Amino acid sequence: MMETNKMADEVKEFWRWPENRWTNPDIDGRQGKTITAGVDVGSVSTQAVVVIDGELYAFSNTRTGSDSPDSARKGLNMALEGTSITPDNIDYCIGTGYGRVNVPMAQQTITEIACHARGANFVYGPAVRTVLDMGGQDCKAIRCDERGKVVKFMMNDKCAAGTGRGMEVFADLIRVPVWEIGPRSFQIEKEPPMISSTCVVFAKSEVIGLLEEGHPDNEIMAAYCAAMAHRICELLNRVGVEKEFAITGGIAKNEGIVRRLEDELKVKTMEKVWNNPQYRSRNYPFDTQIIGALGAALFAHALLDRGKVKSARKQ
Repeated sequence: MMETNKMADEVKEFWRWPENRWTNPDIDGRQGKTITAGVDVGSVSTQAVVVIDGELYAFSNTRTGSDSPDSARKGLNMALEGTSITPDNIDYCIGTGYGRVNVPMAQQTITEIACHARGANFVYGPAVRTVLDMGGQDCKAIRCDERGKVVKFMMNDKCAAGTGRGMEVFADLIRVPVWEIGPRSFQIEKEPPMISSTCVVFAKSEVIGLLEEGHPDNEIMAAYCAAMAHRICELLNRVGVEKEFAITGGIAKNEGIVRRLEDELKVKTMEKVWNNPQYRSRNYPFDTQIIGALGAALFAHALLDRGKVKSARKQ
């Protein structure tokens, strides 16, 4: 049951994932011939990825604010923090995501569906055929070929109950940090009935009712994770799931949803392989939220490499 002895003035953002960034220690940014970037401005979070000569160099993962252009600038500056590269050194940038038209440094935009398929191909290898992007505002089931090209996709409806935002609402309601919900949802004696409501508003009311009835927090978390997994499974079954299956986006970090989804689908998610035998290092940290931005940066590199666009780098 929810704790009632917390101070009234205590403010905690239970819904917020920690922001993070990373730079590849094996690449000297000053030696790069081609520098490209992808900036994914989502409804909940913003990711920026920098690729040098086709290899992952740096990334950031930040919260999207009320100003999309400012969020894009913040994300890219954070990715480049502490490196020898500035935004003026970038040859080509592509914007993607919910706010892709508001990425001021981008020379063009590409849909997040195409970018997540391309990024998943890079991370999981050419065998991946089904990609589930579990984002803040919606979920997308994507079928792709060995090159990471989209062949079919389907989106959920616009209700937040099956998305990252729905999980954030739930985390604040139950007053448990969002990153703890997955593991705690398995700290139960047996699986409870899933939350029955498909609308986030009614699901919230249902959770409040369970709390008032004294149901243990962990059981409620299990019930909510099971409900989200079931909704997503229904979406995936509509597009068709091949066993070469990968999950991208923020909710992919929630093992409570992922493991229940795997059980219902009877399919295991793929392990990352980093699809290039020429990499100097594969000891990359893994963040499922950067895959859309990574795909955008890789598209930018491919366009430059094939002579389809010209470098926008400022000398």
